[in-house]
Amino acid sequence: MADVAARAGVSRALVSIVFRGVPGASPETRQRVMEAADQLSYRPDQRARLLGSNRSRTVGVVFGLHREFHAEVVEALYGAAETTGYDLALGAAAPTRDETRAVQSLLGYRCEALILIGPTLPQAAIEELAERLPVVVVARALRTRVADVVRTDDISGARIAVEHLSGLGHESIVHVDGRRAPGAAERRRGYRDAMRALGLESRAAEVAGGLTEEDGERAAAELLAGSLPTAVTAFNDHCAAGLLAAVRAQGVSVPGGLSVVGYDDSHVAGLSSVALTTVAQDATRLAGSALELAVSRVVDGSDAPPRSEVVVPPRLVVRRTTAPVG
Repeated sequence: MADVAARAGVSRALVSIVFRGVPGASPETRQRVMEAADQLSYRPDQRARLLGSNRSRTVGVVFGLHREFHAEVVEALYGAAETTGYDLALGAAAPTRDETRAVQSLLGYRCEALILIGPTLPQAAIEELAERLPVVVVARALRTRVADVVRTDDISGARIAVEHLSGLGHESIVHVDGRRAPGAAERRRGYRDAMRALGLESRAAEVAGGLTEEDGERAAAELLAGSLPTAVTAFNDHCAAGLLAAVRAQGVSVPGGLSVVGYDDSHVAGLSSVALTTVAQDATRLAGSALELAVSRVVDGSDAPPRSEVVVPPRLVVRRTTAPVG
């Protein structure tokens, strides 16, 4: 600021007035100060300015570093934040850095609220965190009175996948499970409910899958070792992609010999080499709802309404991995 003051030929106090946007400087002086700042490539430190008001105007976001759908939600959060006056601080969780460390790093940045995308933290840990500051959980069903929840209707999503395959004449439909991943229990329930409603309960079967292509390959090996079904619903697109590659490597035609449905409508599903039929989650709507709740909790404080749950409907995206049963 001293350099800007010297360049503009004014006092440092006057530079402070200009940057704070308060009365006390003429339009001409304001222009001269801003031109000097631009010449020096100087930008005010907004975080330092907010320290005095005990505010950071920052929302922390915890996400899985290797989860493509999480990245889509993060990107949508940045778009949603443009008009809020709040910045985002990211805390990545990875195999070498768990969610607890990611959360603690964001608390160190004095974030005013946290958005947790698909968290695997125990519910008790999430609720303890929500007692300290506003917390919004995204993409995980959670019954709690202290945190807001924004999620896709995963039960419905799994159901429409099964109904799509049944409509193509498939009866032998296997679900490749997500095990303990957020959303897995709901998708498992949706699969079972749909098979029961269609009178196919006796044909229902599940194999262990997971989040990754490697999980899909392992699931494919189990399916290929037995009597191959005519159709599969996979926990997510990456699991489905791994399964697709493995069965095709063994000479199974997709969709001629096996129809496959993924979940998320991630980038990999839309690749021409994959062209995966999938259940799409609305990342933009999930992100917008989550950020709106987080900011409203910060702004309204104790006057905010009771904690809420926003459930976003999914939709089916049909591509080339499903076809009528042969």
